[in-house]
Amino acid sequence: MAQLSGIGSQFVKAAMKAPFLEREEEHQLAVRWKENKDQAALHALTEAHMRLVISVAVKFRNYGLPLSDLVQEGHVGLLEAAARFDPDREVRFSTYATWWIRASIQDFVLRNWSIVRGGTSSAQKALFFNLRRLRARLSQSNEGTYAVFKAIADAVGVSPTDVAWMNLRLSSGDISLNAPLSPNGENETQERVDYIVDGQPRADELVEADMDASKRSVWLNVALKTLNPRELRIVQERRLKEEGVTLEVLGEQMGISKERVRQIEVRALQKLKIALLAQNAELETQ
Repeated sequence: MAQLSGIGSQFVKAAMKAPFLEREEEHQLAVRWKENKDQAALHALTEAHMRLVISVAVKFRNYGLPLSDLVQEGHVGLLEAAARFDPDREVRFSTYATWWIRASIQDFVLRNWSIVRGGTSSAQKALFFNLRRLRARLSQSNEGTYAVFKAIADAVGVSPTDVAWMNLRLSSGDISLNAPLSPNGENETQERVDYIVDGQPRADELVEADMDASKRSVWLNVALKTLNPRELRIVQERRLKEEGVTLEVLGEQMGISKERVRQIEVRALQKLKIALLAQNAELETQ
């Protein structure tokens, strides 16, 4: 009972005192719940399998989560199993419920073991819950680290890189960014977050980019005034919209061939280049 200290004693006693169900009795309770939504039948069915929930939950006690929470999540899985169970199939409810109980507890562990979410695929889940066991078994051999990771990857169905990454995550816990950089050293007032590189542009770079954009906008507006109405329309429809129209569509709208539209566009772009260079000779080197 020592390993069950995280669960209320009254709950454990009640679970252990719950009677075992014979196959026929279990079947009748499942039928009553499925066909008539008999709450008494559901209670009797789930109560008789709470020791199964505790048994499964205990296997996950080494992930640093309260055993009472694991049992509670396992109970959720038990209720889900009861809701989905088909009594007409030749299978015991305990066999069916074990899968749902384990799945519910595993999802709870993955959600709460770390604030950094890991993979949610079936292969990633299998890797998370089997890595320690496989690593301990394979570490007894004389093979190197990569060989061990490769063997685990082949067994679970992931890449060696995934194994290495999961091994790193399981080997170290979460560290707060607001934790002191050196609790016992000279930098007690500095936090880890102070040393994270900001990937955003600096303020001066933002101002410079905004000024450059404004200049280019003025240059472009002046250059566009050198075009005639047909050239201006083609440039606006083809170059100045997020989704420019095709030569064929624009030709149909203007009543000319798509080849003629292409020719006018080439000429208009040449005129724009000349006008832009006339305003700022530095553009010629860009």
